Amino acid sequence: MEIQELFQGDVEIPTLPDIYYDFKQAMEDPEGSFDQISTIISIDTGLTARLLRIVNSAFYGFPSQIATISHAISVVGLEQLNNLVLSTVVMDRFKGIPDSVINMESFWKHSIACGLAARVLAGHRKEVNTERYFVAGMLHDLGRLVTAMSSPFSILSVFMRCKSEEIQLHQSEKDILGFSHTDVGEQLLKNWSLPKFHQKVVGNHHHPSTDLESGILNIADHIANDLKLGDSGEALFPPPLDEEVLALLKLPEEIDINIIKEEVEELFNSTSSIFLQAT
Repeated sequence: MEIQELFQGDVEIPTLPDIYYDFKQAMEDPEGSFDQISTIISIDTGLTARLLRIVNSAFYGFPSQIATISHAISVVGLEQLNNLVLSTVVMDRFKGIPDSVINMESFWKHSIACGLAARVLAGHRKEVNTERYFVAGMLHDLGRLVTAMSSPFSILSVFMRCKSEEIQLHQSEKDILGFSHTDVGEQLLKNWSLPKFHQKVVGNHHHPSTDLESGILNIADHIANDLKLGDSGEALFPPPLDEEVLALLKLPEEIDINIIKEEVEELFNSTSSIFLQAT
């Protein structure tokens, strides 16, 4: 099977909604204003409500209430709000996958946990834009959903081989399909014209080598699996912690992985329900 067959079959693979591209275009317009940008978001009342719930949650922990999108832009910034819009709208795009193939609530819980872990790791590294790592976590296993939609019997065969032979899921994908969910996810993000950062880290997160940004997502994925916060299919035989990748992150000496796990679990317990309301 070729990856392109998944995107060219009878099943229509989701695209991002127009509102995301309209928002992004306005955001990149040097003559655009906060009011113009907030008007685009405000057209979708459901998206507006979800974004305000997130901005007013423990995800940010602002001391005062933020009541409008314009206020949210002035507080969190355009780039950060763009990341929140993306992470929110993507959860609406994959509908109709039966629980017998993938439990979507558990899938999104894992994705949220991975995103939170990536954001925490990036924060300890003093990365400038930690929200883009949260988005990367939300996107990292989307390739598995594409396969589940386009070829459900293939993905079930992947799961059965993983269980019977006790091998990691992405290896089972390679054996049966000839490619893994990381390859499919990278292609999906290319089709969506998302930033090359997201294409790269999603495509490399199981094999980051010396790529620091993909390494953050790799360790975040391990943390989410180890804490058993949801399941995207890897829970039976999750990849082990890669100590070399962890060392590559060069976290502060006082921060070890157990501290990271505690922070992630606390954040997950206080914010996951806010994001899950988008599904």
